[in-house]
Amino acid sequence: MPTPTGNGGYPPPPMNTFHTPTGPAYPPRLQSSATMPMPTPSQNYHYQQGPPPPPPLPLRYGTAPMSNSSPLLFPGGNAQWGGVQHPGQHVQLSQCTGRKRALLIGINYFGHPRMLKGCINDVHNMKRLITDLFNFRECDMVILTDDNPNPRSQPTRANIIRAMHWLVANARPNDSFFFHFSGHGSQVIDTSGDEIDGLDETILPMDYRTAGQIIDDDMNTIMVRPLPQGARLTTVFDSCHSGTALDLPFVYDHHGRLVQNQFAEVATQSLTKAGASYLSGDLLSAGRSVFSGLKALVAGPKIQRRQEQLKCSLGDVIMFSGCDDTQTSADTYAYAIGNTGAMSHALISVLRNNPRQTYIQVLQGIRRNLAGQYSQIPQLSTGRQMDMNQQFIM
Repeated sequence: MPTPTGNGGYPPPPMNTFHTPTGPAYPPRLQSSATMPMPTPSQNYHYQQGPPPPPPLPLRYGTAPMSNSSPLLFPGGNAQWGGVQHPGQHVQLSQCTGRKRALLIGINYFGHPRMLKGCINDVHNMKRLITDLFNFRECDMVILTDDNPNPRSQPTRANIIRAMHWLVANARPNDSFFFHFSGHGSQVIDTSGDEIDGLDETILPMDYRTAGQIIDDDMNTIMVRPLPQGARLTTVFDSCHSGTALDLPFVYDHHGRLVQNQFAEVATQSLTKAGASYLSGDLLSAGRSVFSGLKALVAGPKIQRRQEQLKCSLGDVIMFSGCDDTQTSADTYAYAIGNTGAMSHALISVLRNNPRQTYIQVLQGIRRNLAGQYSQIPQLSTGRQMDMNQQFIM
């Protein structure tokens, strides 16, 4: 893979800052890059037809043990609070005519008990999409996959964080940045008080068991807060519990309407979960869910207002996620494509069929693509209030 060059390039850091995982967490790879199934680009993406798929794959992206022991990127807490923009304030929109950069991350977790099969394919499919339809160049991409023998191109925690900084460095109006993560997602206990449900969402690097997870607060601080007016960041998280993986405060429903009472949805989900736990005889889990639901009802409105006032962005930041915070995302198989993430495949299918759609049409298309086959419900959120009926551009 060529080393990205050009505007705001990705300079080689000192070699001693790069490392490969050590210890028992990752035994030798089970599959080399030469044997990885590479999908063939097609203008007619569709789900399995004809020959039956292989045996069902595991629920994609599993759920890692909940923990609040992940290292923090910044001392003194996860979130850096501070007013950026008042909701509804007029800001310059990006025309996406400036520099373009992309960060694509796919982790199959070779040798892991919860190894995945479609994440690296997702990266290659997404690379083809943004190259063919949105004029991104490979020399302006950083691609991190765990089948790459080069330590600098492996999705370790250090490499991912470094690449996130590179992605938005020296951002200017009309720049367009794209971030895609396909891999395991999880949740950890929120320590900064900015989560209605008391949990931070995370992504899991290939070395997460030794280096730690990456939490949503830190991804927001690195990739969202530095953006000036007129710069655009489009992100796709194909992972479990990814509904608010970038900590964006504004969530939209499938009609393009702003969800005003997110805390009410969280409370409803918690109380529903409590009922299911009670019926199954798990009284401890039922009690915890009741407590979470009541907490969301009492403290939720204040937390939501705080997020909207202090975590909104100056830049145009749009995130598509594979599911909401309480759900898992599927690792699946598609005819003529091979192993893939259900969300990544659906998004690529929708845009391949018609690149000129509004944001809400893209979300509706993804949901239709997955409906009836998967329980996951893809989400759309933004860093500030935006018109979801404007055309999708990158």
